[in-house]
Order: sequence, then structure tokens, then C-alpha cells
Amino acid sequence: MAIIALTLLGLPIGHAMIGGSVLYLWMAGLDIGTAAEQLSNGMYNSFLLLAIPLFILAAEFMTIGSITDRLLSFCNAFVGRFRGGLAHVNVVQSIIFAGMSGSALADAASSGKLMQKLMTQDGKYTASFAAALTSVSSVIGPIIPPSIPMVIYALVSDTSIGYLFLGGVVPGLLLGVAQMAYISIIARRRNFPVEKPVPMRDIPRITWEALPALMMPVILFGCLYSGITTPTEAAALAAFYALLVSAFLYRAVTWRSVYDSLANSARVTISIGMLIASAMVFNYVITVENIPKTLAVMMQGYELSPFTFLLAANLLMLVLGCFLEGTTILLIIVPVLLPTARALGIDPVHFGVVAVVNIMIGLVTPPYGLLLFMMVKIAEVSLKDLVREVMPFLGAMLAALALITFVPEIVLFLPKLLGYKG
Repeated sequence: MAIIALTLLGLPIGHAMIGGSVLYLWMAGLDIGTAAEQLSNGMYNSFLLLAIPLFILAAEFMTIGSITDRLLSFCNAFVGRFRGGLAHVNVVQSIIFAGMSGSALADAASSGKLMQKLMTQDGKYTASFAAALTSVSSVIGPIIPPSIPMVIYALVSDTSIGYLFLGGVVPGLLLGVAQMAYISIIARRRNFPVEKPVPMRDIPRITWEALPALMMPVILFGCLYSGITTPTEAAALAAFYALLVSAFLYRAVTWRSVYDSLANSARVTISIGMLIASAMVFNYVITVENIPKTLAVMMQGYELSPFTFLLAANLLMLVLGCFLEGTTILLIIVPVLLPTARALGIDPVHFGVVAVVNIMIGLVTPPYGLLLFMMVKIAEVSLKDLVREVMPFLGAMLAALALITFVPEIVLFLPKLLGYKG
């Protein structure tokens, strides 16, 4: 109740969680210094946490270069020739960009303005549809690895980050296919334009220009799954490679842009770090109160099947995603659900990917969807018009979520192919 009250008073959720946790420790007669101990131990003992600012920095370095422009040209060469071609390009570039940034907000910020301009010039698409498409395609970013939410899930669940990354590949592609299927359906109904086909003789040149950017996920995963680097070292390599390509190959970097990238990365990292730190203190309170075990015993008393539990967990996370930021759900709600999931024999990699897909859909779910608010500013459209265009996409994405949830092999196929035993 204290956390809710402090949040309603306007305090950021991270500060509210620390305040509520300290209040609990004081009322329970426990040492208030435990809060600082849990915070410092959690933040400084996890080498994996360093991957988060490094992936954010990699996305920033990609944004300041001309990487996004070259990726768009590459995507347009292959799917731009179909009806609604630019809409398909929007989805495909998000799928490719997903292998580099790990952040939905970074994806929307880097390509959102450019795609909005391309799609709305000459009245090809309405501003609200273009903004809605950029919003929903951006959620693919943190599902296809690298993924900042998956790093956070690995932290709270002690699950292999490598297998989590692999588990997100097929679900991310499935979401992209669902979005492109909807585009194909309405393309003829709304008479979307057909772009001028790129001549076949130009495709090798366009591919060659985009190749350094396309190689980034290949190098990243090659180092990660060959055992050459840890996930954190792979994140550092991604940031270095993005800077190298932007500065020396594409020659699109200035000292000022590097400084701005470092400053933006620091700001985003601090906001995420505050949430993680506060959640560690709050999770200590949850553990002291034995809430996860009590909830697991209670659910076992209801004799829930894995199917029923996953359905209930999905509904809970989708509803919470309408109001809470995704990191908060991963750090507070998911640890409470994990013991029950394990007791029911649900694979932790499968459950982690399902959780991440849920919170990504929450980014475009009214009334709180962060991507909706971002695109309202970028596209200068009303929230009402944006939500109206987003709703059909949500239907397609929820259908994909149902498949991912109740057909575990969609998630586990690639991890098992590379040695995951479950």
C-alpha cells in the first residue's frame, strides 16, 4: 500500500519501492541498513548487469551513423516492390535492427522519424497508420536477441542468457510475420501504393553497402555461442563494432555525436539501474514474507495445469502491462510467478520468452504504452488516432503470443538444437 500511495503522489516507481521497503523493515523491527546491503550486493555482484548499458550504447552508436539508412535501403530492395511495400520495409528493418540494439525504444527512436517521413510523404500512408506500424514493429527488437529485458530476466531467474537469446529468435520472427500478414490483408482494402522496384543489378551494391551493419549480429552471436566471450563481453564488442563501423566505414561520426551518445546511454542506464536497485530491495521483502512459496503452495492447492497457469500469467502480465513499465513487471511480478512455473514443470527459458513478449506488447497497449507516447511526439498525431490504428495489430500479436505460449517448441527449438537440455 505504501508503494502505491507514494506512486500516486508522483514519486518515481523506483523511489516508491525503496521507500515502501524501508517502511516495511522499520515496522517489522528489522535493520533498515539491510536495504542498503541488498542494494549494493545485488548491483555490484552481478557482472551480467554490465551488459545493459553496453547494449544501450551499441544502439546509440548505430543511431549516430548512417547504419539505419543503409539497412532501410537493403530492406526496400527486397520487400519494397510489393503492395504496401514501405509498410513491409518498416517491419523487416525492425527485425534486422533487433539483432543489434536490444531495445524497442532505441529502435523506434532511430528509425521512427525516418520511416514516418518516408511513409507519409506525398500522402502515401496516413500519419497515424505509419506511427502505429513503427510502434508495433519496434517491439520485435527486445525479443530477437540481443535483448535487455532477457538480460534482466536471466538476472532474476538464474537462467542461461545464451539459451534465452536463442529462444527469442523464432517468436520474434513470428511476430514480424503476424504484422506483415495484417499489412497484406489491408493493403488492397486501403489501396496502399506499390513502390518502384529496385533493379536487380543494384541489389548486390546495396547489399555490399549494408553488409558491415548486417554482420554485427553474426559477429555478436558467433562470439557468444562459441564461448569466446561472456554476454557482457559480447555487449562490449557490439558497442565497439557499432562505433567502428559508424566512424571508419561509414564516416558519419563526430566527437559531439559520440559525447551525446555516451550521455544518452548514461541517462537511460541510470533510470533502468534505479528500477533494478529498488526491485532488489523489494524482492528481499518479498522473500522475508515468503510470498513466492506461499503463492506456489496456494496455486498447487487449486491444482492448476500448466496450460491454466500460463493463461492466467499471460492475462496478469498483459493487464499489468497496460499500467506498469516492463522492467518493473520483470523485477517484481515474474519472480513471484517463477516458483509456481517451475513446480508445474514449465521450462524457465520458455516462460522467460513468454514474459518478455507480454511486456513488449504492453509497450503498445493503452493507456500507458511508452511506445505510443513516443510516437505521438515523433509523428505529431493524436493518441486517439494512433490507438485506433494499433488495435488490429494488437489482435495479430496476441494470436502470435498464444502460439508462443501454448506451443513451447516454438521457443525451445533453437536452444535444443544447440544443446539445451531443459
